[in-house]
Formats: sequence, structure tokens, C-alpha cells
Amino acid sequence: METRTSILVVDDDDIALDIIENFLTREGFLVYTAINGVEAVKLLEENEIQIVVTDWEMPMMNGLELCREIRGRFTEHYIYSILLTSRGRNDEIVEGMASGADDFMVKPFNPPELLARINAGIRLIGLETRDLVIFSLARLAESRDTETGQHLERVRQYSRRLAREMSTLPEFTHVIDGEFVRLIYQTSPLHDIGKVGIPDGVLLKPGKLTSDEFEIMKKHTILGAETLDAALKQFPKAKFLQMARDIAIAHHEKWDGSGYPYGLSGLEIPLPARIVAVADVYDALTTRRIYKDAFSIDYAEQVILEGSGKHFDPEVVHAFEACKEDFVRFVEQYSDPVETSEELSAIS
Repeated sequence: METRTSILVVDDDDIALDIIENFLTREGFLVYTAINGVEAVKLLEENEIQIVVTDWEMPMMNGLELCREIRGRFTEHYIYSILLTSRGRNDEIVEGMASGADDFMVKPFNPPELLARINAGIRLIGLETRDLVIFSLARLAESRDTETGQHLERVRQYSRRLAREMSTLPEFTHVIDGEFVRLIYQTSPLHDIGKVGIPDGVLLKPGKLTSDEFEIMKKHTILGAETLDAALKQFPKAKFLQMARDIAIAHHEKWDGSGYPYGLSGLEIPLPARIVAVADVYDALTTRRIYKDAFSIDYAEQVILEGSGKHFDPEVVHAFEACKEDFVRFVEQYSDPVETSEELSAIS
């Protein structure tokens, strides 16, 4: 059964709202309606909406404010926004697009034009299949390690939560936006993609690695980066590939310069990698692996906090302190199916 594209139409003019709703319904779309931005936000929270068609002038929360809210808050998937307005000056178009709108349509409502713009949005949203490919590639690497279970899902949940928390700090306001949060959620699962090139005897060894074996294991960062660099040569402007590459190469670097593969320190380490470092270590500590049992939540928190300024960026640790209860929830929500109830209780 084919899934219909879901569209939210927002307009305080009842007549305009009805006309657009009826037209889009006849075209086969699943249509939701709201009379202002506040109602729209509630519907966005409750439903998987893909496209928003919103009027500019509305009470309580206007179209510009709604577009900003969409870009800042709704990061699980991309929401394509079309701004409808009677305004048509160049400066007004720029203002509308700067708010986060993807497209701009001047009233009066023209059905064929609106349909064409919606179809353009559907084509762009279709690019989200990229995210499925990313996760599938990450699963390929993870499939060689039968002990990591829901590791990828937990790491991207941790990473997104940390990024959201850091976005509230003044020093990161202009660095971590909705797009950054969405990209780190999408690309963090690729952090260990280079492990596909590590021999089974090292990757799956059920005990401590020798110094030579550890040197081989460390190469997974470079192998992962080289794989993504090849894609970047073809698509040099692809932000998701750049972030994925930064994470793959640098998520084992340490704030004090004692990490690998290059011994980077402090702000030399890309921000996404500094975030994923905390997420990855927390997950490694709180879950069972082929070479160890799970440690307790309290112990994991202690390791992260004590690693501030040494292993980890102090700002990321500060964000962790603010949202560590969510981390505990993610451990429980995305627990590995192979674990027994007794094992789950041991880490809570």
C-alpha cells in the first residue's frame, strides 16, 4: 500500500484554508489543517508531517515564526516549508527564505503552481533515502560485531541529545542549529564504518588486545575517513559527508591530545567528533561487549565527568550533566534484545 505524502496547511482565513485543503485532498495528499502557528506546532509534534504550507500573516505565531520553529525544533526528519503571502517584494522574499522557508508563493492561490511547488518539495524530501543508505552502511560495519546490538541507535540518540543541549549555550548558538542536530543524528552511526577493514582476529577477539593488535584496531578511524573522502571527492559540498568524515577520523581523539590517530587536542578536534566521543564511550561502558560485562550507570557517569578536560571537551561534558537522565532512558529504551532482565537491572 502506497503511503500518502502528509501536508499541513496553516492559514487563519477559513475560506483559503478550505480551498487549499480540498484541492490537496483531491490530489491524493493526506492533509492536516491549523489556523495559526501554535496549532501547527502541536500537530507537528503529534504527526509525521512532511510538508508545511503556511500563510505569513497569522495571530499568535505567524508564518515566519513557524518556519523558524520548524528548523529549530523538528530535527528527526526534514520538513519542507512553503510560505504563502500577498507580499512579493524582493526584500520580503529574502526575509521569508531567511526564516527557514524552502519556497515562497505569492497569493492569490494558484492550484497548478502550488502543486508544482509541492512536488518539488517531495523530490527534495526523497533525498532522505540517503539517511537510510547511511544507516545501512553503518549496519554493514556493525554486522561484523555481534555483541553491539542497538549500539548505533543509542549513539545517535545520545549524540542528538547532546547537540540539542549544547545549542542552548551562548557560545554554540551560531554553531549548532537545527541542521547540525539533524546531521549528527544521521551521520554519527558511521563513526566505526572503518571496522569493515579490521581483521576478525582483532575485531572479535574476546580478550584484551596486544599492543600490535591495538595498533591495527586504531586504523579503523583512518579507513573510515578514507572511505568517506572518496565520496567527498565526488560531492565536495555535501555537508553530511563532511560531518561523517570528521566523526569517523576523530571520535577517538582526546581533548588533552592523547588520543588517536593524530593526537589532536582541544578545538583541533571537530565538534561533531567531540560530541560523538562522549556518546560512544558512554555506550561502551553501559553495555556488554565480547570482551567485558556492562558497567553501572553511576560508574559510566563518573568516567564521563572525570574525563572532562582530559578525554572529553568540558563543554560536551557540561551538556552531558544537564541531560544524563535522558541517557539512562535511552539505555532502557534501546536495550539489546540479547540481554536478560537481570542484566538490564544491573546497569540501571
